[in-house]
Amino acid sequence: GGTANNSVDKMSEHGREPCPDRIVDDMGGAFAMGSIGGAIWHGVKGFRNSPKGERVAGLMHGVKTRSPVLGGNFAVWGGLFSTFDCSFAYMRKKEDPWNAIASGALTGGVLAARAGWKASSKNALVGGVLLALIEGMGILIGRLTAPAVAGPMMAPPAIAPPPPSNAPSSSPSQQQHSETFHDKYATESSTVAQRH
Repeated sequence: GGTANNSVDKMSEHGREPCPDRIVDDMGGAFAMGSIGGAIWHGVKGFRNSPKGERVAGLMHGVKTRSPVLGGNFAVWGGLFSTFDCSFAYMRKKEDPWNAIASGALTGGVLAARAGWKASSKNALVGGVLLALIEGMGILIGRLTAPAVAGPMMAPPAIAPPPPSNAPSSSPSQQQHSETFHDKYATESSTVAQRH
């Protein structure tokens, strides 16, 4: 009962609804995406296929008649996919890319079931491969954009303050260099002063 639902709720991905609500959320998002895409696609198609004086009317007719149909098709796909995804998350007690890949395969197979086993299995394969590509690209992009983690966080090294100006340098070569620079500068400045 209650503990199984809590484990699925805790497994929800970043920014997504927990599983029972995710199905409705994904259906709504898929409907909106299909409707907007369908409005653009069928609006352009209606505009181009209409005679010169009727283009705007053809655009509006294409949007009103075909856009909701495409939105509904997307919503069915999104609802089935999310239902399978939540079912796998509940059965396996974890959310990982394998749930999405299997859900894509089952969704493709179920949507083509009326065409027979051959078409259903072919569409299941296409759905699984497509979701595997999408999940693989998501993982790749996540790895490329994530900041590099190199072991445990360590404090930056402390920077020692510079030695006081009257203190001698620590190494003999530095002392020799500063003495030669001082001597050279002093001799140059004295020769310049003697010329003037």
